[in-house]
Amino acid sequence: MPTFQYKAVDQIGRSAQGQIDALNDIDLELRLKRIGLDLITFKPARKSFSLLTSNKISLQDLVMFCFQLEQLVSAGVPLLEGLSDLRDSGTNPHLQKILGAVIADIEGGKLFSQALAEHPAVFNNVFVGLVKAGEQTGKLSEVFSNLAETLKWQDELISQTKRLLAYPLFVLVVVLAAVTFLMIYLVPQMVSFLHNMGQELPLQTRILIAISQFFVAYWWLILSAPVLVTILIAVAVKQSPEVRYRFDYAKLHMPVTGDILQKIIMARFARYFALMYQTGIPILEAIKTCEDIVANRAVADALERAYQQINAGDSMSESFHNAGLFPPLVVRMIKVGENTGALDKSLLKISYFYDHDVNDSVQQLLKLLEPALTVVLGGILAMIMFSVLGPVYDSFSKLKI
Repeated sequence: MPTFQYKAVDQIGRSAQGQIDALNDIDLELRLKRIGLDLITFKPARKSFSLLTSNKISLQDLVMFCFQLEQLVSAGVPLLEGLSDLRDSGTNPHLQKILGAVIADIEGGKLFSQALAEHPAVFNNVFVGLVKAGEQTGKLSEVFSNLAETLKWQDELISQTKRLLAYPLFVLVVVLAAVTFLMIYLVPQMVSFLHNMGQELPLQTRILIAISQFFVAYWWLILSAPVLVTILIAVAVKQSPEVRYRFDYAKLHMPVTGDILQKIIMARFARYFALMYQTGIPILEAIKTCEDIVANRAVADALERAYQQINAGDSMSESFHNAGLFPPLVVRMIKVGENTGALDKSLLKISYFYDHDVNDSVQQLLKLLEPALTVVLGGILAMIMFSVLGPVYDSFSKLKI
């Protein structure tokens, strides 16, 4: 369906402009009529190929969308008017286009949640399910308030992780680049000098020369091997459920990082489960939805086992305990929530605890990682320099004699 840029006026003469999908000019005029606008001019929207233009909708865009819509709904603004205002005042063209399609679907008779479900790349199952529950319970503004907070938490977690990993990755890249330069350029130059001296080379120097020759001869293999291995693993994980399960299970049990990853998954699960429970979504349906949220096949299978046991009549805490993979803290807090009737509060406490625990763990890991990385890579450079300069020093010592 083509996209049109339009200029229009509302019923009191205020101008409005934006983009909307329509079959043709007649359909465009009818779509604008439904939202109280009279078409003035229009033209086909130009496709932008600028590197600065992105068709992606970031978490920040979704957070702002949820926050603004919550404010509008709370103030009593009708849903269609609120969506139209957000579309016309938005700064992301792709989001404006999607909101235009959502508005058109609602005008065509669909519910808000059904219209959102037409765009799964932007609004996932959790988002749509919560909106649907908000429609049924009349708590749409509360749903969008909770969604805004949850998406903001998720975005902050991602941003913090990127910031914390930036320095170690920078150090790693710089030192590896230096090592590659030494092995490909400097070492061969020194080898030629040492051979001209006619001196017998020590073992560590001969090993270094062999490694350098391998770098020079097979540099293309060294650069491409990690990329090829990554692609092969990604394809295998995507094609085979068994490989994906083993890969995800291995990630959870890796030294140091596995424990942090498990805490991140548990925090995400607890927060979204609490949000769905607060909104009125049934427990079994919430567990099914969480299987996609955790983004880990091993944990998703454990949730499936818990789902089957709860469906068979077992208690929630006992089912999660028998499913495995869930830490004792999670099981204990779920049991407390069952006994007190405040399952959502217990789950939010789990999320709060793991959120802070992940932050502390990452900070401690990086405090150890930075000096460890510096020592290891500095040791590699020292070994290279010792293997190269040692024979040179011996040669000059013999010249003096």
